[in-house]
Amino acid sequence: MKKVGFVFVMALLVSFPASAQDWPQYLGPNRNSTSPEKGILRSWPETGPEVLWKVGLGPGFGGPVIKDGKAYILDRDDNYGDYMRCFDMETGEELWSYGYEAKGTVEFPGSRSVPIIEGNYVYSCGHNGDLYCFDINTHQPVWKKNVWTDFGGQPASESEGGFSALAGEGRFPMWAIAQCPLIYGDMLIIASQAPDAGVVAYNKLTGDVIWTTPPIGNVGYVSPSIANIAGEDQVIMISASSGGFGGGAQEPSNVVGIDPENGDLLWSYKGWSSWIPTSSAYDAGDSKILIVGAYNSGAAMIQITKSGDSYTVNELYKTIEFGEHTKPPLYHNGYFYAQYSTNERRDGLVCMDAENGQIMWKTSRNPVFDKGSMILVDDLIIATDGQRSLYLIQPDPTEFKLISSINILQESGMTGRTVGIVGTNQNWSPIALSEGKLLIRGQHQMICLKVGTTTTPLQYP
Repeated sequence: MKKVGFVFVMALLVSFPASAQDWPQYLGPNRNSTSPEKGILRSWPETGPEVLWKVGLGPGFGGPVIKDGKAYILDRDDNYGDYMRCFDMETGEELWSYGYEAKGTVEFPGSRSVPIIEGNYVYSCGHNGDLYCFDINTHQPVWKKNVWTDFGGQPASESEGGFSALAGEGRFPMWAIAQCPLIYGDMLIIASQAPDAGVVAYNKLTGDVIWTTPPIGNVGYVSPSIANIAGEDQVIMISASSGGFGGGAQEPSNVVGIDPENGDLLWSYKGWSSWIPTSSAYDAGDSKILIVGAYNSGAAMIQITKSGDSYTVNELYKTIEFGEHTKPPLYHNGYFYAQYSTNERRDGLVCMDAENGQIMWKTSRNPVFDKGSMILVDDLIIATDGQRSLYLIQPDPTEFKLISSINILQESGMTGRTVGIVGTNQNWSPIALSEGKLLIRGQHQMICLKVGTTTTPLQYP
């Protein structure tokens, strides 16, 4: 472990000290796609929820965050670079933007990450690895780094990229940098996955490097998460396996627990493989971690125990019948829900018993659910299907219970060799919810919908 500094964290933050109505980071207040709001519409009219406003965006897959009535999103023009944009949640008016040069394009072009906002600062990591801290009052950068080239990675313009992008080779990842930053106490934590660093912790106010880990495995697209293990918080990170498209012997993925105070590697699990992992590890409670992936990676539930200063990893179950292509699953009353449609299978929305991995039901192609986004709110699931539709679902382990649905998203207009495999819509961005307003980012625009009740004020526990 390479130490480049030291930090003493007075208060370790697992979730954000934000207002209950905010959606300040990837997957929401607790980074688990769950909202504390109450008073959500229990059904929709035939025309769907009211559209409050729409704004144009470039193509991409990065979602918004929301704080104090303002939405922030990292937009992109491959011919120029990245743009941090801020919008008024009431009207959709663009309040400010800041652009910086970061040319380059990859297959599935456009933005790919979700910012994080705390206090007066919003942080983002762009397509080429540019990590920025912006002051939301001055609209100017406070500091900037590059999580890829600062640690030995080849610039996008000088690298062919590729599926194997092995740690140490430094080739730019085939689908660019897709990191959603994590704030923990005084630190901003992100996975560099470059030759000289696996995970990096920066001082969130200055950008100074506090600690780095050695490379933990092959380059993937997973953002770090926090889990409570044996009563202590740990950073959980997942690497890619080698191989892919049937290419040679496979080196398994590496799942590691990291001490957030100093970057020490505490334990490792190599019993599961995904050659293009994107979904963060899920804290399943009781020192359990759920790992999910696509491309027939399936899922694995592991439990970590601590004895003295050492840790033991026990695999509780694995299944090929449950997984997720782009995001972690939802958890509700002892069951996980995930969209498990990939290039190889169309299982649709799948419900799994968290205790034993038993599959309760699948929607398969009726409806299909393919790389969309979901939020659990007020004991309901609001979900995009990755294509054109928005759904309101009652979570129930006995059967798929559809309440309402509406076709609301536009065709993406994507072209290229992958369209024949994944389709042309590709509305895969994480959605965000604040004060009854739902933000959905498609390939051409961002839409704000009113999903809160009109007669009952929204409440927060």
